[in-house]
Amino acid sequence: MMALPSDLEEFAVGFSLSEGIIQDRSEIYGMDVVPACRGVRGELEGSSESFMKLKERRRSLAGRTGCGVCGLEQINDVIRPVKPLPRTATFDSSDSRGSKKRIDRALSAMKACQLVGDVTGCTHAACLLDDHGGTIGCMEDVGRHVALDKLLGARGMRAPTAPEWNSRVVLISSRASYEMVQKAASCGVEVLLAVSAATGFAVETAEKAGLTLAAFCRPGRATVLTHPERLTNAGLPAQRGVVIDSVAERTFRRPAEESVS
Repeated sequence: MMALPSDLEEFAVGFSLSEGIIQDRSEIYGMDVVPACRGVRGELEGSSESFMKLKERRRSLAGRTGCGVCGLEQINDVIRPVKPLPRTATFDSSDSRGSKKRIDRALSAMKACQLVGDVTGCTHAACLLDDHGGTIGCMEDVGRHVALDKLLGARGMRAPTAPEWNSRVVLISSRASYEMVQKAASCGVEVLLAVSAATGFAVETAEKAGLTLAAFCRPGRATVLTHPERLTNAGLPAQRGVVIDSVAERTFRRPAEESVS
């Protein structure tokens, strides 16, 4: 996998979790990141059960940026069933007075965490949010899948001792493709907010998994695509297929120019 040489333990744990190789961080007994030829190598010691899962989903090719498809030997392995999610998470896009747009706050925090991206303009980020749009943690990488894996790994490693890391709301700087939805849902994320568009297959996957998916998350707005029951706007319920907008007036309007492909 091509990735930034930082937070590699989080990447290894997150990839293992999001690909269904392990169900919990405790299944990894030991982990080392060691220098290798023109890179680094992550060495993990896991349970026999996780080793069997790895053999079932063995990859023979390198994923250039941690893609969820690259290297899978069987096309059937691309689409993994995801256990339906519970409905425990909520996210309100603004406060009760409509004066503080929480999506805006989260977007600003995500941009601030992209230190490499600020210099190079070539990274993606994934942020874990609390119910009010505050940032619990953020990870950055050249690949959107890797950024998400790093965040999910950090969540899996820190949640046992830091309860706030159990949050189930994630913001990503990229489009929401089906593998991003699948990775998030596999790790128990219930709300996925994407800055860019969502693919049709991503919407279908989110619908089946019971995941709340919103795309085109920009200052003051977000297009709700699936399971709107977890989202509110200044305390008012969101609706599927509408844009959360005009927060101060607490109104909803249908998107005229946006579509999902």
